[in-house]
Amino acid sequence: MARSTGLSGFPEWLPEGRLVELEVLDTVRRVFELHGFTPLETRSVEPVDVLLRKGEIDKEVYAVRRLHADAADDDTLALHFDLTVPFARFVVENAARLDFPLRRYQVQKVWRGERPQEGRFREFTQADIDIVDVDVLASHHDAEMALVMAEVFASMPFLPRATIHVNNRKVLEGFYRGLGIEDVPAVLRAIDKLDKIGAAKVRTLLLEAGLAETAADQVLALAAIRGADGTVADKVRALGVTDPLLDEGLAELVAVVEAAQRVHPGAVEADLHIARGLDYYTGTVYETTLEGFESFGSICSGGRYDALATDGRTTYPGVGISLGVTRLVSLVLGRDLARATRKVPSAVLVAVVDDDSRSASDAVAHALRARGIPCEVAPRAEKFGKQIKHADRRGIPYVWFPSAEGDTVKDIRTGDQVGAEAATWTPPDTDVLPRVVAATDIDEGAS
Repeated sequence: MARSTGLSGFPEWLPEGRLVELEVLDTVRRVFELHGFTPLETRSVEPVDVLLRKGEIDKEVYAVRRLHADAADDDTLALHFDLTVPFARFVVENAARLDFPLRRYQVQKVWRGERPQEGRFREFTQADIDIVDVDVLASHHDAEMALVMAEVFASMPFLPRATIHVNNRKVLEGFYRGLGIEDVPAVLRAIDKLDKIGAAKVRTLLLEAGLAETAADQVLALAAIRGADGTVADKVRALGVTDPLLDEGLAELVAVVEAAQRVHPGAVEADLHIARGLDYYTGTVYETTLEGFESFGSICSGGRYDALATDGRTTYPGVGISLGVTRLVSLVLGRDLARATRKVPSAVLVAVVDDDSRSASDAVAHALRARGIPCEVAPRAEKFGKQIKHADRRGIPYVWFPSAEGDTVKDIRTGDQVGAEAATWTPPDTDVLPRVVAATDIDEGAS
């Protein structure tokens, strides 16, 4: 369903693929709003120096400049690479007019100059939720992020089972401090590459960063720990490393996992190799994989940031999680996991008997639309057989035949044809709008 073009990294879907994307967008918006998140949109550009302070992203930022710029023009702007940094700036600038804790969701395009490959694009849509407060943000919101996203995935039954992997940067940093490691950021960046390059190459990176072999082995042993309950803390302590920050992080991590287990059992697990490469994360971090497609990587990630937003006097700590909408849709379409039941919204094609009676067909369409039934009028007054073929090509299930003797409507899938009135006839609920379902369901229905 995805159409490749000469401009790689900028995806364009065919109509049926766009319907899948809209289903994902509609689902996230509905679930976000059910949980009290309010919509927000920020500008697409930010000052370059602001963006470059936020992690290993400098080589991926797109600068923005007017084509015929002159010396007086400001050429220090860049397209945002995520939605968290712009949101933090927005909070600081508008704090006096916002209510805290602020619960916002944001669905926008972002841009990164990455090497295009499966699931990675230069232009893509993200769907974020964040909760921000003044000075202190309650820790229970960390679990809430995972629970909201677990509900998003549960609301899309055409997806494989999703697992939200949770870690805490305090666990990692406390453990590393307990080992006497000084260059903690370098170790975090190395561990963040585990899924991409494997444990052996990460161990080499750790040794190159100055770690002793025993310390590198301990770091990798920590990264191998998994757990869906409080026993994960016991596994970490069994490694024999102690530090107050480690204890603090373990308590926070266990609280998130156990809270999630009470609401969505099995949807969230502690995974101590999750690090996240951006420098602004300070506590809980998240990544998400789909069952059977773990090698595809994370489709949803985020974390807590206690100092990203500040005006120098007041700090606005927050926690957020972001769904890579384009990344998810590319997987769904590329692996044929789900499809739209038809490629157009129309449930009914109103046939046209002849050009002189087109107004009668228009009146039927108007009456159906007034009752929420999507429809269109045949483009040409051809033989009915050709009009039926036109509907079939577009996936429209019903054809309406106006007649002075009484209108009829035909289900072209079954051949059933019945008398109908535009003021009362209604198709089955499953036919009113196109639905997105697992591709296996469509294949089984066709067999």
